[in-house]
Amino acid sequence: MANAVRIGNCSGFYGDRIAAMREMLTGGELDYLTGDYLAELTMLILGRDKMKYPERGYAKTFLTQLEECLGLARDRGVRIVANAGGLNPAGLADAVRALADRLGIPASVAHVEGDDLLPRAADLGLGSPLTANAYLGAWGIADCLQAGADVVVTGRVTDASVVVGPAAAHFGWGRDDYDQLAGAVVAGHVIECGVQATGGNYAFFTEIADLAHAGFPLAEVYADGSSVITKHPGTGGQVSVGTVTAQLLYEIGGPRYANPDVTTRFDTIALADDGPDRVRISGVRGEPPPPSLKVSLNSIGGFRNAVTFVLTGLDVEAKAALVRSQLESALSVKPAEMGWTLARTDHVDADTEEAASALLSCVVRDPDPKKVGRQFSSAAVELALASYPGFTSTAPPGDGQVYGVFTAGYVPATEVAQVAVHPDGTRTDIASAASTLELADVEAPPLPQPRDPGPTRRLPLGTIAGARSGDKGGAANVGLWVRTDEQWRWLAHTLTVDALRELLPETQDLPVSRHLLPNLRALNFVIDGILGQGVAYQARFDPQAKGLGEWLRSRHIDIPEGILS
Repeated sequence: MANAVRIGNCSGFYGDRIAAMREMLTGGELDYLTGDYLAELTMLILGRDKMKYPERGYAKTFLTQLEECLGLARDRGVRIVANAGGLNPAGLADAVRALADRLGIPASVAHVEGDDLLPRAADLGLGSPLTANAYLGAWGIADCLQAGADVVVTGRVTDASVVVGPAAAHFGWGRDDYDQLAGAVVAGHVIECGVQATGGNYAFFTEIADLAHAGFPLAEVYADGSSVITKHPGTGGQVSVGTVTAQLLYEIGGPRYANPDVTTRFDTIALADDGPDRVRISGVRGEPPPPSLKVSLNSIGGFRNAVTFVLTGLDVEAKAALVRSQLESALSVKPAEMGWTLARTDHVDADTEEAASALLSCVVRDPDPKKVGRQFSSAAVELALASYPGFTSTAPPGDGQVYGVFTAGYVPATEVAQVAVHPDGTRTDIASAASTLELADVEAPPLPQPRDPGPTRRLPLGTIAGARSGDKGGAANVGLWVRTDEQWRWLAHTLTVDALRELLPETQDLPVSRHLLPNLRALNFVIDGILGQGVAYQARFDPQAKGLGEWLRSRHIDIPEGILS
């Protein structure tokens, strides 16, 4: 243990458990405490906030947590690193200093900037977005820590960078220590979403005894880049090979996982039990990073409105056809987009009215707010006494609301001027990587030896397979894993792209790629376009694809009886 640096997490998103910072500081030993506050949607929210109030643009809850915990962190010698700076890391750093002064707590505060490319967006070929932020790496954070900072706040860095930076500073890693950096990226990827690593949103959640108040995770990172994922003693939830595997599959693509400082080979990860609530990660290999940085681009897409009709009892399809025809005919000016979805949530001979009802939703979008405003909502309301029997809606539609669009851009890393601003105001330019390597597909590993299926039973895929899914811009990923070698032999041969399309009909006309991760007994599917133009676009009722994996697990498939135990 003397060789490890203990790095904890206290936030997986803007809005996570406010008490987590105190819980992590009081629950056990830590060297660093990190927090991830940013997501694609968060950047849009902060962008609109900053339009109204230029001095804002950062995660205000971080200050709320610090007000209670800054003194505690200083007393315990725990240094804090968070990307809560959002669109205004300098502003947040100033706010933290003001807070420390008001509380009478000596604290050295630094920040990392340079991710904001909005002033140069047009020149860089990024158009005219509302926000344009490059994903920075860990070296600005490491530089600030080496300069003595107690608190480091950043803007848009990669989620894992808040862990990689402290580890690199602690061990003195160099820019070409790719295996060590890659190991820290994996540790950071596991803990950056908070309690998702300790049983939150876990496919086999019924196996976890205490999920009422799951503890936040921490990583014990070693000098060689290996790590142990664990949590403070006595906290709820569970750290297991399964919970860690689930988080490793969250929001990834192929085996090459690109970061600004290193490309991590997810097909080299090895997991092993290391005692109760301890999982060791080892064997991770790294490669030089790509020459380009990803840029998060958020724009205002236009205006959106929606109405959901409740269709109860008999003749659901005919009722849906009637109200659809009526509403479309009533609109004198058609919106640019008008989409209908019928969810057959109704049951035959239901014993409650709700169970007897289906939901028909209509979503409209247009650059002109008038086309999705009163003309749409009034037309829907005016059908109340003139449409299908039992007419009702979940709520009357109002005025159209602004919606956002996310796109990913890419710029040469040399075009992004990352700067570490030390506690004394000294500014240090952080050079981009000297050695880079263009991303390329990994040659698919050989499939395991197929097994004789023998007798089968038609059961939900989730009987043996776990899953985790999430959003990646307009795409979604679904990662699945199984727990035995025999199950893996079956899964790798059975769940092809064609099989996925059959199980998830919504993917039929979309590009789908499949990636094998034999070390994890896992498959990862990336489905392009299923989320339209990103989370804020709300292309489907589950706009972040969080339930996509659970839908797949619920689908029935023929499973060999010999692998069911």
